[in-house]
Amino acid sequence: MRTNWMKRIGGVAAFGLIAAAAVWFAWPQPIPVDLATVARGLMEVTVDDQAKTQVRHVYTMSAPIAGKVLRISPPHHVGDAVVKDETVVAVMQPATPSFHDVRTHEELLAALGAAEAAVTFAEAEVKRLEAALGYSRTELERADKLAKTGAISQGALDKARFEVDTNEAALASAKAQVEVRRNEQAMIQARLGQPADDAAQSDPACCIQLRAPVSGRILKIVQESEGMVQPGAPLVEIGDPLDLQVVADLLSTDAVQIRPGAAVRIDGWGGPTLQGKVTRVDPAGFLKVSALGIEEQRVHTEIDLVDPSEKWSQLGHDYRVIVHVTSWRDDNVLTVPVAALFRKGDDWAVYLAKDGRARATMVKVGHRDNKVAEVESGLSEGDRVVLHPSDRVDDGVAVRERNTE
Repeated sequence: MRTNWMKRIGGVAAFGLIAAAAVWFAWPQPIPVDLATVARGLMEVTVDDQAKTQVRHVYTMSAPIAGKVLRISPPHHVGDAVVKDETVVAVMQPATPSFHDVRTHEELLAALGAAEAAVTFAEAEVKRLEAALGYSRTELERADKLAKTGAISQGALDKARFEVDTNEAALASAKAQVEVRRNEQAMIQARLGQPADDAAQSDPACCIQLRAPVSGRILKIVQESEGMVQPGAPLVEIGDPLDLQVVADLLSTDAVQIRPGAAVRIDGWGGPTLQGKVTRVDPAGFLKVSALGIEEQRVHTEIDLVDPSEKWSQLGHDYRVIVHVTSWRDDNVLTVPVAALFRKGDDWAVYLAKDGRARATMVKVGHRDNKVAEVESGLSEGDRVVLHPSDRVDDGVAVRERNTE
């Protein structure tokens, strides 16, 4: 009898243990979550974008006339120092004559023959007038002697002098005509010339020497090799690498939040973080197509480097940097991590961890960056909120902080 009771008691105890285990396993367990504390501190909202460095004043030397520019690199290279009005950066020579067709060549040959004949005719005329002048001078001497003896009248003497003066003037005119014809002949001979290497062309003294307009360094050589250029063609860019600024093309929606004088952090260039300030925000934007083919309105923004040049001496012209332009800042603001916020209708909400349960709480936020948001109402300093709430987290659900060890 005693044995039966013992068996019954053991069976009931075993059943009870099984039932308790089943209830324990079926009972909802608190959901492990990551928690963060709402706290006060410094908050800074920045506009982040890619930018590039730029020499403030870049001087582009261009060809003053059409001609042939001699090779620039070498002797000059990008980075070479130049001195204002002393360093010869480029040398230009006159353009070589162009080729002409067969018909033009034959016409020029005929014109050259006519010019040579005209020269011969003019020279013959000079010889004729020289002979006439010599004869008239002899006649003048004879008339002068006869006039002294009274053998001829004064009118005959004056006529002899007139003939001498007339022949002298005609001879001078004929000699000038010879020069005209010879110059015409030389002009046609020059037009007959074909492109060829001329020793005179290789003498830089006969050409135009372009000197540096400012002291600095060569930033870019546009025309490196020897070649023909037109007037105004860019040849070399010169500037002072120590007179450096940063230029950024910001989205127009970001540019309206920025004012001249705003602080800027500059990094992403391979060196330490630099400090700068906005000096200019253009009043007009421009259209720029992104790498994804999206049309964007951008605004040109200029930034001055505040740090001494020794800190950014390795930077050069057209280097890539990342700028963080401060659009708003407060040293004492209540913040909540952006990762704790979620949408509830048209408003923001968080799950507030209180007494071991998640409580959905409406929050009004102000400024935001990529990490935290300004809390205007709904939370207090020291509150604990759930980060990255999953679909399992709901209002009233038991939660516990995940073990981070």
